[in-house]
Amino acid sequence: MQVALETVISDPQVDISQGNNQRQLSIEVSALAEPEDRKLPLNLCLILDHSGSMKGTPLTTVKQAARELIKGLKPEDRLSIVAFDHQAEVIVPCQQVTDFEDIFAKIDKLQAAGGTAIDAGIKLGITQLIEGKQDRVSHAFILTDGENEHGDDERCLKLAGFATESNFTLNTLGFGENWNQNMLEKIADTAAGTLAYIEEAAQAVSEFGRIFNRMQSVGLTNAYLQLELKPKVRLAELKPVAQVAPDTIELAVEDDGNLQVVRLGDLMKDLSRVILVNTYIGQLAEGEQSIATLRIRYDDPATGATNLLTPPVDVNVTVTRNHQPAVDENVQQQTLALAKYRQTQLAEQKLQQGDRAGAATLLQTAAKTALQMGDTNAATVLQSNATILQGGDDLSEAEKKKTRMVSKTILQ
Repeated sequence: MQVALETVISDPQVDISQGNNQRQLSIEVSALAEPEDRKLPLNLCLILDHSGSMKGTPLTTVKQAARELIKGLKPEDRLSIVAFDHQAEVIVPCQQVTDFEDIFAKIDKLQAAGGTAIDAGIKLGITQLIEGKQDRVSHAFILTDGENEHGDDERCLKLAGFATESNFTLNTLGFGENWNQNMLEKIADTAAGTLAYIEEAAQAVSEFGRIFNRMQSVGLTNAYLQLELKPKVRLAELKPVAQVAPDTIELAVEDDGNLQVVRLGDLMKDLSRVILVNTYIGQLAEGEQSIATLRIRYDDPATGATNLLTPPVDVNVTVTRNHQPAVDENVQQQTLALAKYRQTQLAEQKLQQGDRAGAATLLQTAAKTALQMGDTNAATVLQSNATILQGGDDLSEAEKKKTRMVSKTILQ
């Protein structure tokens, strides 16, 4: 399987008289499916909260969602299930799914009791993923409805980092109103996964299914962007690289010799990752000039090959004395998506500082940004929450979580 790679620069012309030209470089990456390609075998671990607060409909619905998801597994796939309250246990060790009824019976035995230790669940889940990782797509689904009251948040992030090093993807699903959106987002972002919000119990099956469909569409794994900037070209100093689709994620950049390297994670066949790189271009000679060369490094589980490299792709601009600004519409939309996310993040910071008026102003700005990009669902949520704050009221936990979700993605 090959990598599909496309690049677009926000404005391909640069004014020769300007010594500092800002340009956004859009990079769209996916796995390129071929007719003979088949779905990769999966290595799935469900890490499920069964603490006391999950009693009743929440746990019943999660059990149903888990069963529906497991029915989609194939004989070559591997499944493990970890359950946690204030401690964790393996209820289904890593195995082929040959006896559905036995697995369903173990799920059905789960009872709601105890506190919440998310890190204990993640640690045990990783040990199970290790058992089935060979030449498979390895994902964990971490579901919780509460704060990590009996655990250590810093340990959660360290475990997410270890998962990344092991080429495991961690997806987080927050159930109800009382989970910590900051922590679950950091876990998912660190391990190149998806953050999901299950506001109502009835949404559990569809949210499990949505993330499972992404997992099934993975064609290549452990992808990294390698970016070589040419002389007089540099990255922006603050948060220069972000993913803007399918979800918005701030991405870390590491220096490796003359390369800037960014981990992307899994590449899907029917859903592209879109990366936005903020660059500054110094004064260059007239004519066509290369400002960067990029490649994707990746693994192919279908063949067992690792550290494969795409052919180099040059990114060029035309340096001219007669510059007529012409911003690419798609890149402009992507820039707005990132602005919406960052404006909402700033609003949340203002709210934490007790500055309700400042938060309302930023949410209104984010709502206008959402409207500019045609994201009317986000605009409605953000404006509604701004109005609540302007009226002197606090946002509910559900409203805060909805704000976070509309900032990261476009709700369907």
